[in-house]
Amino acid sequence: MLRWTITFLVIAVIAAILGFTGVAIAFAGIAKVIFFIFLVLFILSFFLGRKSAS
Repeated sequence: MLRWTITFLVIAVIAAILGFTGVAIAFAGIAKVIFFIFLVLFILSFFLGRKSAS
């Protein structure tokens, strides 16, 4: 999922350099949403995935 975030962010930067501001804003927004979903899932898996040592 983090790979998708980086991909959308790179596309947003390339679109911004080429002057496609609407496309750049859209791809940056998508990258931000995917990153926060990744962050929430990572935190959940970190806390809920722990096993007891007994």
